[in-house]
Amino acid sequence: MTPRSDAEFEAERIGSPSRAHRVDLRRTLYSFRHAGRGFSWALSSQANLRVHLVAAAVVLIAALVLRFSVIEFVGLVLCFTVVVAAELFNTTLEVLIDYAWPEHHPMIGRAKDVAAAAVLVAAAGAAIVGILLFARHILLNLS
Repeated sequence: MTPRSDAEFEAERIGSPSRAHRVDLRRTLYSFRHAGRGFSWALSSQANLRVHLVAAAVVLIAALVLRFSVIEFVGLVLCFTVVVAAELFNTTLEVLIDYAWPEHHPMIGRAKDVAAAAVLVAAAGAAIVGILLFARHILLNLS
């Protein structure tokens, strides 16, 4: 049975075989709408995500000014993508944990700390890549 309305489509079970085998542009558009809504909520509620995105914009503008090569831009964009994705996964984990276990528990705190550490590792790796790329360009411009 093919849903005829948006409400019927939303009510259809996500894992149903009929839904999984059907190529449906509307289903794809719903996926983008849900992803956009999630990103918008995370952007409005997570200060660290905003910091990462502002840092990415500043670094990309500086890379344009210093005339980075295409491959260097690709490296920067990949680094930013990993950091933002890690931040989104961290936010997801925190929201789910806060919903499932509203009371304080030491193991819950550890899980949240490890998720935050994953973001820190991604951000540190991106910073190292950025430092190496920018140092090369700055040193070349000074000499």
